Amino acid sequence: MKSKENLVFLGMMGSGKTSIGLIVSNKLKLNFFDIDEEIEKEYGVKIYKIFETRGEAYFRKIEEDVTLKILKNNNCVISLGGGAFLNKNIKNEVLENHLSFWLNWNENTLINRIKNNKKRPLAFKSKKNELVEIIKKRSNIYSKAQFKVECEKFTKNQIAEKILNIYETY
Repeated sequence: MKSKENLVFLGMMGSGKTSIGLIVSNKLKLNFFDIDEEIEKEYGVKIYKIFETRGEAYFRKIEEDVTLKILKNNNCVISLGGGAFLNKNIKNEVLENHLSFWLNWNENTLINRIKNNKKRPLAFKSKKNELVEIIKKRSNIYSKAQFKVECEKFTKNQIAEKILNIYETY
């Protein structure tokens, strides 16, 4: 791994970025950062509350600031928020300087995981057809990641093993 590179996980909310990221970071003995958790720690408020009180535009700005700051770390595993990779500055930084892994699931699996989760502001207020549109739109952007990891029908540990195999042969 180049000195500046991190392993960066991206994908829809509910794709397992945090749980799989933790497994990978533990196996590689690297620090782990979940961007959503870092935002909540830094700002002292839950993300859904930021959406509620300040709106999505405000959230996306602080998400960019926190993400770009965390990406300056070396040799760690980072779980991006579901919408972070849509930000051009974040996407460019990840693609130019880090290893990116898209955790890809079929849309029905994702919808079942996220539809009633109050912690996910965009999903909770969306109807199924709106979620399908979000998934399709984001998938086009996620597909720019260096590695697409098919997750359907695999356990978290099996997915982590796939990523570790990719990483070791990289």
